[in-house]
Amino acid sequence: MRGMMRWLVLGMLAWSGLAPVVAGNARPPVELVDVYRSGLDLPAYWVSEKYDGVRGYWDGERLRTREGTVVRVPAWFTRGWPRTPLDGELWAGYGRFERASAIVRGAAADDPAWREISYRVFDLPAHGGRFDARVPAIRAVVAAIGAPWVLAVRQFRVADAAQLDAELGRVVARGGEGLVLHRGDAAYRAGRNAGLFKLKPYADAEARVVAIRPGKGRLAGRMGALEVRTPDGRRFAIGSGFSDADRAVPPPVGAWVTYRFNGHTRNGLPRFARFLHRRPGGPPPEAGGK
Repeated sequence: MRGMMRWLVLGMLAWSGLAPVVAGNARPPVELVDVYRSGLDLPAYWVSEKYDGVRGYWDGERLRTREGTVVRVPAWFTRGWPRTPLDGELWAGYGRFERASAIVRGAAADDPAWREISYRVFDLPAHGGRFDARVPAIRAVVAAIGAPWVLAVRQFRVADAAQLDAELGRVVARGGEGLVLHRGDAAYRAGRNAGLFKLKPYADAEARVVAIRPGKGRLAGRMGALEVRTPDGRRFAIGSGFSDADRAVPPPVGAWVTYRFNGHTRNGLPRFARFLHRRPGGPPPEAGGK
């Protein structure tokens, strides 16, 4: 029965003209999230958990990161995947972003560490319909694949801001980082302004390391703070959020890091900036590749 369902779904996709859309080493045309703002018409949106992993775009033949790098994934991992693109997150569990990044970007295809990774599908880029129609299609495609490490991200509705806040609290309580809101009547559209928003209990952003400040006192001989520059040119220091391992081997000058913060100072600098992790894959899209 599962085999019949699989071939039925894949046949429907083929009949629809869906095909791989990425060639060479080009970046896949993925949707990018905007920061949540109050006042959205919440009943018009689907809500899902935001998983802290590595973006994985299946182009119908190969699995790629958001930057276009082909992932050396085991053959068993993608066996039975359709010839149509899938968009999702390669995830290793709560609080394990660094582990997920290390496996996805560094593990060989025969590394048993791949058993730690799941692929959580949240969209069908080439479907052509509204997200309202893509939600059941995602579930059908994942069911047709029939692999326990491939899951459809749960999409649900909320009635109002109070219910949204309650869902955010539940996700954060179990170690998650936040929620994603996707407008139901939106088509899949690469880039920002795609009707896609992220909601977290704190803000985060990226910056490039421009200098490493040595530590003093108990931090003597190790990194004390990172001096960073944002894509729009603001320069400031990040001195907290680092583990002992981070301070012993800090991100080098030129690397991009992700930090969290709580609002901005009167001078426009991030308030209470705290290191989260080194950003894999180079600069964020808004940096223009610089």
